[in-house]
Amino acid sequence: MKGILERLKSGEILISDGAMGTFLYARGLAAGENPESWCLSHPEVVKEIAKAYVDAGSDIVETNSFGGTRYKLEPYGFADKVTEFNRAAAALAKAAAGTGRFVAASVGPTGHIVEDEGGDATPGQLYDAFKEQIVALAEGGADALCIETMSSVTEAVEAIRAAKENTALPVICTFTFEQGAKGFRTMMGVRPDRAAREAVAAGADIVGANCGNGIANMIEITRQIRAAAPDVPILIHANAGSPVVENGKTLFKETPEYMASRVDELIAAGAHIVGGCCGTTPAHIAAIAGAVRRHSRAVSGV
Repeated sequence: MKGILERLKSGEILISDGAMGTFLYARGLAAGENPESWCLSHPEVVKEIAKAYVDAGSDIVETNSFGGTRYKLEPYGFADKVTEFNRAAAALAKAAAGTGRFVAASVGPTGHIVEDEGGDATPGQLYDAFKEQIVALAEGGADALCIETMSSVTEAVEAIRAAKENTALPVICTFTFEQGAKGFRTMMGVRPDRAAREAVAAGADIVGANCGNGIANMIEITRQIRAAAPDVPILIHANAGSPVVENGKTLFKETPEYMASRVDELIAAGAHIVGGCCGTTPAHIAAIAGAVRRHSRAVSGV
């Protein structure tokens, strides 16, 4: 099977999956319960979620390991479960993906800020935490590593280094941006162009953005990333719009049809992998997959 980078190099647009967390809550994950623990306590549910996205048309599925560093697991009493949880997360996604599809292992922020940015951690401590998680994900069978939802360039670089120095897997790195008076920035004030350049310099094979924005804002973010990194594939995971609280519930109201209607613009802006983040469901991914296929047929003239 051709690898992710080979397929992207050939000009193919790949389809990623949608939300994991909101899907887990819909399947019974309780508030305050650790999501990664479900890889051991409810493996059939975790596998079924990945399979639902495969059935919807995803070429790439992520793992249930977003909060899988020891820093994130420690408050739940699971600091000693890093290897076990992450190996299981990758293995479950791999089993659901089957042949011809890829598992991109999710690696989220540690929740700690480095000392130079006003926090309590050193870059080396973050590196060690990412290394522990990433090695386990690779052992579990991941095809790529998706370092995602990053705000700090320093933290992202440590995660990329840990991936590159301890595995041979392709590395994706995505940041989360918010729109303000000065344009799009991460919570640490990082612009899309700087985030892309520094991630690539650290060794990322694919860069992009996830969470924080619906698909319309992601189009402009993609343009800015493309201008800064013209030769690097871009992954975009948009939310199903901005969250709205109604009757005590958080809702994401962008429909599958609306998100699919903007896919051509997203690809034109430079996206090579298109999927979803918070609030997106298999129905959203099925609609996006259909839009990508129509785009590909139009481009090829078939």
